Amino acid sequence: MSKVEKVAVIGLDCFEPSLVFDRWRDKLPVMSELMEQGIYGELESTIPAITVPAWMSMMTSRNPGVMGFYGFRNRKDYSYDEMFFANANAVQVPTVWKLLSRKRKKVILLSIPQTYPPKPVNGCLVGCFLTPDTNVDFTYPAELKQELWDKVGEYIIDVKDFRTENKDFLIEQIYQMTARRFETAEYLIRNKAWDFFMMVEMGPDRFHHGMWKYHDDKHIGYVPNSPYKDSIRDYYIYLDGKIGALLKSIDRLNTAVLIVSDHGAKRMEGGFCLNDWLIQQGYLTLKEPINKPKMLKNSDIDFTRTKVWGSGGYYGRLFINVAGREPAGVIPESEYEAFRTELKERLEGVLDHRGQLMGNKAFRPEEIYIEVKGVAPDLIVYFGDLAWRSVGTVGNDTWYVFENDTGPDDANHSQYGMYIFSLPGVRIGRNQPQRIMDIAPTILDLLEVEVPPEMEGERIRF
Repeated sequence: MSKVEKVAVIGLDCFEPSLVFDRWRDKLPVMSELMEQGIYGELESTIPAITVPAWMSMMTSRNPGVMGFYGFRNRKDYSYDEMFFANANAVQVPTVWKLLSRKRKKVILLSIPQTYPPKPVNGCLVGCFLTPDTNVDFTYPAELKQELWDKVGEYIIDVKDFRTENKDFLIEQIYQMTARRFETAEYLIRNKAWDFFMMVEMGPDRFHHGMWKYHDDKHIGYVPNSPYKDSIRDYYIYLDGKIGALLKSIDRLNTAVLIVSDHGAKRMEGGFCLNDWLIQQGYLTLKEPINKPKMLKNSDIDFTRTKVWGSGGYYGRLFINVAGREPAGVIPESEYEAFRTELKERLEGVLDHRGQLMGNKAFRPEEIYIEVKGVAPDLIVYFGDLAWRSVGTVGNDTWYVFENDTGPDDANHSQYGMYIFSLPGVRIGRNQPQRIMDIAPTILDLLEVEVPPEMEGERIRF
């Protein structure tokens, strides 16, 4: 292998490996060539397999328990109402770019989740989709924002609403966002010094959630003969071309190129009404009966008579109401573990709407993380191995719903994303799955920066 002087990472949120490696490979010439010239395979995500914390686990090689956040919204303490959003301020462990900056390596960072608000780096940074709008300072240095607007155009942070029935508007927004992101990336690569470049494009995630039912004939909401049936495929082809154009700005003779996703995508079978189930099992009590679907708020819950409550999303989070821990806790600490075991077993035994085992997985945080910081859920639940969403509403007349509670959404995340690693002189082809936390130590090793011993991943071998 030739000496690597630079590393370029192109992150594609929610990019699905089966579509790239198998179904559409012959239509993706750029990525196909990179696969032939390097090494590729599936990339096992974090639990939970979601944008936050997955990208930051990738870039710190630390698990969510060590970082102390388990999704976008997290309990701040053991009260019932205090929450915090896990933006850049929540990241308290060293990132790849922080370690590289200490060694005077130049970095370019573009739209990596949890990089807003921007922090100083040895180079430049453009904040992520958590940026509220373009009126705030979201770049480092601050003057870079105006430079980009003058040279490239106003930066597009994210699509306005990917859970919409206006599919033409959604597609138009995603293409506009992706075009501007890659234009910005090319400008930065050509005009700023760098040893490490990384960008993340959110478009695939928005496309999958918004359009999956049109291309998957096994989806419960499949729309046959739809004008949108090839929309995801066409977007993958478009991205392939954008990646090819961007790579023309990079000296491939001394640069390792990595294309990576934080998790994959799969069709959503439906939603499981977790809190309705808890109510019917006698675990959760409301102050007043709710007879039509509404989003559950903590103010609706009678915590003096509640043993456990849940939070909706692509995965479920269960919080046990422990005496002496929560303000109105009812489960004695001495009974906590037995009760949690009961919950886990009952959740994993839930049947689906056809009377078949749903295939749920309930994880104890201390069993999947080497350390648990912050206020973790007592159980993290994958419904149907992520084929079902955890619904946040109560008042449903069934445990199973087939309309998403937060707006139209066709897809859930899958546990495995992907990686394609193209390095000068390396031709290995398809490889075994790697872990998301293997990426950071691999980048540091390629750039001859010492890998901290606390990193949990291992360098990918070539």
